[in-house]
Formats: sequence, C-alpha cells, structure tokens
Amino acid sequence: MGGLFGVISTEDCVADLYYGTDYHSHLGTMRGGLAVRNGSGFTRIIHDITNAQFRSKFEDDLSRLSGTTGIGVISDYEDQPLIISSHHGTYAIVTVGKVDNLDQLVQAALHKNGIHFSEMTGSEVNPTQLVAHLIDQGDTFVEGIRHAQEAIEGSCSILLLTDEGLYAARDRLGRTPVITGERGGAHAVTMETCALPNLGYETTRYLGPGEIVRVNADGVEPLLPPGEAMQICAFLWVYYGYPASHYEGINVEATRYRCGEFLAQRDDAEVDVVAGIPDSGTGHAIGYANAAGVPYRRPFVKYTPTWPRSFMPQDQRVRDLVARMKLIPIRELIEGKRLLFCEDSIVRGTQLQDIIRRIFAYGAEEVHMRPACPPLVFGCKFLNFSRSRSELDLAGRSAVHELEGDDPANLDEYADPDSERHCVMVERIRERLGLTSLRYQRLDDLVAAIGLPKAKLCTYCWDGTE
Repeated sequence: MGGLFGVISTEDCVADLYYGTDYHSHLGTMRGGLAVRNGSGFTRIIHDITNAQFRSKFEDDLSRLSGTTGIGVISDYEDQPLIISSHHGTYAIVTVGKVDNLDQLVQAALHKNGIHFSEMTGSEVNPTQLVAHLIDQGDTFVEGIRHAQEAIEGSCSILLLTDEGLYAARDRLGRTPVITGERGGAHAVTMETCALPNLGYETTRYLGPGEIVRVNADGVEPLLPPGEAMQICAFLWVYYGYPASHYEGINVEATRYRCGEFLAQRDDAEVDVVAGIPDSGTGHAIGYANAAGVPYRRPFVKYTPTWPRSFMPQDQRVRDLVARMKLIPIRELIEGKRLLFCEDSIVRGTQLQDIIRRIFAYGAEEVHMRPACPPLVFGCKFLNFSRSRSELDLAGRSAVHELEGDDPANLDEYADPDSERHCVMVERIRERLGLTSLRYQRLDDLVAAIGLPKAKLCTYCWDGTE
C-alpha cells in the first residue's frame, strides 16, 4: 500500500517528519524516503527498508537534515520522494496508490518530443515520476494535479513540497485517506491519524475525494473542493489500517470490535475459547468474545522484534517462513480445546493452512474460523494491498475456479452470502484449510460495522461493484 506524511513548521521539522513517517511503517512496504526544504534548497534521502525498520535506516541521517518543511513516504517499491525541476520551479513529490494505466500514459508521453523517463529494476517506469510529468502539464500546481487525477485509472494521493508550502491532494474517489493536523504553529498532512497524537497534533480536516489543499504557516487553504462520489477502501478498517487510526472520523479498532460482534450474533458454534490471528484479527476476536460471552485467549503470541508483516516479502516461501516463525503456539491454551479464531481476511490461505495444522498438532479438538470480511473473489484494481499477481491466488477465486473452470459466469452468485454457490465455495475453502467450520462475515454486516453508506465504500474485492 504505502503511506505519506508531511509537515510545515516555524521551527525545524525533521523530528516530526521522521517519527510521523515512521508511523506508516505498518503498511509493510519496501522503500522509505524523506525530503526537507530549507534556505539552501532540498535535501533528500531514500533507503531500502525491506529488511530493516524505517527508524533504524534513517537514524544516522537525521544530522544531515534541517528545514521547516518536509515530506516523507513509505512506498510499495519505487524510490520516493522525487525532486522535480519544471516550469513550476523545483519541488519534491510523493504518491500513494496504483496507476493501472501506467503503460498507456507513459507511451502517450513518449510520443511528445523531449519526454523521457528513468527506468527502475525490471524496466518499469517509476509511477511517481509519471505523476510528476502529468502535473507539469498544468499551468499551475492545482491544474496539474487535477489533470493527473483525471488521467489516472486506479488511485493516486499526492503530496508536494514546494516554495509555496505543501500541496496535498486526495485521490479522485478517495480510496485512500488524507488528513491534516495542527499543533500551534505547525501543520501536518498524513494518511494515518495515529501519527498525530504522540507528536502533539490534533486532527483538523479529513480531505474529501479529489480535494486539493495548500498547507503553509497560516494553515490549510482549500484550493479545489471535494467531489461528491467517494469510494474509500473498506479493507482499511478490516485489515491494513492501524487500530489507533481514524478514517472519515471512524476508528479502526472500534470498527473491528463491531465486526466481531456481528460475527458472534450470526453464529451458533459451541466453543471453549475465542482467539484472534495476531495482530489484525485481535480486535475482531475481542468483539466476538465480548458479544458471545466466551473467554478470549491468546493461544498464539507474536514475536515482533525481528520479523516484518508476513505479506511484505515478494517471495511466497519467504512470506510463509515469516508467518510461521513469528507466531509461537502455547500448548496449554490449545490442547483439548474447541477454539474459534477470528481473522481479518483469508487472502491466499497458504499461511492460514499451516497455522491450522499446527493448532491441531498441539492437540486442539476443534478449530473454527470466522473471517471479518466476505471471501475475496475479485482482485483489487485500485490499491497495492496484496502481493497477489493473479485472481486465482485468492482463496475464494481459486475455489470458484475448481468448481467452474476458466471464465466463470456466476461470480455475482458466489459473492451472494445467501446463494447456494456461495455455500459450496465456502465449503471448498473449509475443506482445503482443514477447518471444523468456516463462516465469513456478510458484506451488509461489515458495512454496518464501519458505519458509512455502502455507496461511499469500495467493496470491489468482495462483490465486484465499482
């Protein structure tokens, strides 16, 4: 996925920038970068954070950075921030999102005289460089950002560091959040509100879809009003958002408690213990246990000092190794028990399959699984929250493929929790995972747990609705 953070202050901003950007590290990506502007110009530092924490990689660089304005990013794979020289002047840019029509936009640009792009590993063009090119087509930053948003298929939230302050733009349909905060004479822009409290900032504004603002020492200046249509990613609350964060004013952890409550209200399983698959399944499990009146326990504990989030590595074997090594079972809480686990989701199911085998090997009598969202049947077209390269990697879509073969014609029925095809698909997944029982969250219950109208949520990965 990735995350961005920016700050403008009357004093040196480097400490706020460093810690604020670090609060996006849970998004589990591969590059980290900071850019700071002062009287001498821009200073930029980028590091590979695949095998090290953001703070440890940048700690020794802080003495090289000084300035009152800066931006930082945790990115999926591309180097950021970029320093761009154009008719707008010199500016730094970071982006978060997914440009689905990247190749088409690059080819269109290459047909213009004098346009060229640097290539990353694998002959790919850096999406952030492409976005900067689109911005430079406008006479002003606002016109350029609006042009970029209109041209991009997918999503792209943008933060610019300029002579005029910070320009912040939320993607056209608001699939990712952009929020501002204030602390006295300092202002911050963030994707995660959890970055604000410990730095002394108060949340001041949730940008609307497509909205553009400029942040300077005087505050937040609206430049382009938000659009009416919003499609914020519902998976933020289910999985990859941080528990302490708020999106559209709605807290992640509280939403996960409500998700667990809905799961419990529709369940009749008789179990001894409710547990969560750490970490993102924990909130759902607490909500379930409280609603069901069943003890909450931790039969697995997570060893976090040296292991990253298990979806981070590109190699499936490495992902599986990470998932196995960081979860340590406790036999006394497993042996002879009927256990019900809440999980945020079942994406591929490969890691979960190994966890279930281990639980039974430690003497569990029964293992029930309750994912907090519906089966993933459609691959996400809008954000890079999964390393899956094919829809057939998804446990739900793979089960449909086994049942129907290539090009199934009834995907809408498989997404319908009241249909027979849905029940057959879930049973196929249950058999593959070796579970005693498997029941997914209903989409209408998930929407109710979040508390926004379904029309304002992106639920494409579950029901194919755009």
